Amino acid sequence: MINLKINGNPVTVEEGTTVLQAARQANVDIPSLCYNDDLPAWASCGICIVRMEGTARMIRACSTKVTEGMSIITHDPEITKARRTVLELILSNHPQECLSCTRNNRCELQKLAADFGLTTQKFENYIIDRPFDDSNRAIVFDRNKCISCGRCVEVCQQVQKVNAIEYQGRGGKTVIGPADLAQLENSPCIRCGQCAAHCPVGAIYEHSALDDLQKGLADPELVSVVQIAPAVRVALGEEFGLEPGAISTKKIYAALRRIGFRYVFDTNWSADLTIMEEGNEFVSRFVKHGGEIPLFTSCCPAWVDYAEKNCPDLLAHVSSAKSPQQMMGAMIKNYWAGKVSVAPEKIFSVSIMPCTAKKYECDRDASMHSSGAQDVDLVLTTRELAKLIRMYGINFNNLPEEEADNPLGPYSGAGTIFGATGGVMEAALRTAYAVITGNELGDVNFREARGLKGVKEAKIDVNGTEVRIAIVHQIGNVEPVLAKVREAKASGAEPPYHFIEVMACRGGCIAGGGQPYGATDAVRQQRIDGLYKDDEQSEIRCSHKNEAVLQAYREYLGEPLGERAHRLLHTHYTKRPLYS
Repeated sequence: MINLKINGNPVTVEEGTTVLQAARQANVDIPSLCYNDDLPAWASCGICIVRMEGTARMIRACSTKVTEGMSIITHDPEITKARRTVLELILSNHPQECLSCTRNNRCELQKLAADFGLTTQKFENYIIDRPFDDSNRAIVFDRNKCISCGRCVEVCQQVQKVNAIEYQGRGGKTVIGPADLAQLENSPCIRCGQCAAHCPVGAIYEHSALDDLQKGLADPELVSVVQIAPAVRVALGEEFGLEPGAISTKKIYAALRRIGFRYVFDTNWSADLTIMEEGNEFVSRFVKHGGEIPLFTSCCPAWVDYAEKNCPDLLAHVSSAKSPQQMMGAMIKNYWAGKVSVAPEKIFSVSIMPCTAKKYECDRDASMHSSGAQDVDLVLTTRELAKLIRMYGINFNNLPEEEADNPLGPYSGAGTIFGATGGVMEAALRTAYAVITGNELGDVNFREARGLKGVKEAKIDVNGTEVRIAIVHQIGNVEPVLAKVREAKASGAEPPYHFIEVMACRGGCIAGGGQPYGATDAVRQQRIDGLYKDDEQSEIRCSHKNEAVLQAYREYLGEPLGERAHRLLHTHYTKRPLYS
């Protein structure tokens, strides 16, 4: 433990703590722009400067480790003046477009400018014209708003290890983007949106679908249908002052009806459907040797994008099951369309997702048009839904609770935990156990699958048969797991795992690129806890016991992995270049 003083007050913290972290523990807020809890500190912006007491020496709090006996002054007139000057210089190269910016009222630079009372422009405004990029259908780069804080590069290179973007040029001519300033569409970008989630300003954001949504809802010829993903229900409330992890499912149903959707379904239902297909696919491969082992999950479109670009040798190992979003889209425009006698092209199908990559996935290839029309017409992120609720003047917290529509609404607890790292694996094992053994589990909780460890490994006993599993979240953690699989394949040895779940974002979908800003590990855990609470409160906790899903098989699909199920609910993968 290290003893120091902050503004004259004694503080004791663990060795290795930074000055910024120590100040937070002492309830002192040191402003910063480039720092983020998820990223290594690299002291770019200079706003977090503090002073060693008794000297003129300024240090950067985010990257300076505490030492025994250190005495730090975090705020005084000289420090405040220096911070104001840094902010004024940043603003001199920043467009004054707050009212039309996607981050208006949610911008870290805007907040700091207000905190420091910057109401006039001290330096002449000079905007460097940098290329605008909206090529990849998920992420938009508005580089003129970039403040060169570097968060996006750090998260892409150090956390996700995708290396899609980098610094190019120097000083005021710095531009952030793919190598040789290629467009994002032609780069290794997997559309996970973590760059957007970590950007402090409006330089990177999701491709907006709000205008197209308004047109679709206003078209009298269209029947509007919406679905909401598992992770949305434990994060949306943060936009309206609720604690992270607060379950707001039934208020979301009510809000969507007030926005104008005629039918409200729940993606948790199709998560159960996904387990019926993917779980049986695993059993087919593992027990009946009907395919490559290990089997990788396929519900994360950013992981699928990564696999197609980086793992062409392992594509046969990726489950052919579509994601819950796309299964729901297919069932809406095939099964449900038949029940209500509406032509697929007359259905306006929208999904609310925690993920930016879902915007790309809905039109990824021809298999996403199983109905002859595009199965999911439009994807909104959780953040976009929050904007929509405000736009329609809806008092979210005071909404009554309503139910989803049948038959694509009821869900099991297994469906809801899809939004958390390990949740897909746990849900699949609950059903796979029943399929393999013919018996139901007494305890359906697979706690080995839970937690925020980057790679979780476990051996599960399924009626005397050992099933080796791995769970990866944060795509930067996947390569060592892939290396083990490749090594075993090359040597002809037993595979290190039988079943592998991969989610591109840290914590899983609960911290996807379209979720409310400000995710930390503490927030991620609260959101995860909310999903498991929803699971524990569910009367039915296994996908294969969801009667609404079983009804769909009886009435329409036939059996899991059957001809119709495969045609509507499964897809294929193609090797694609990193740069094109």
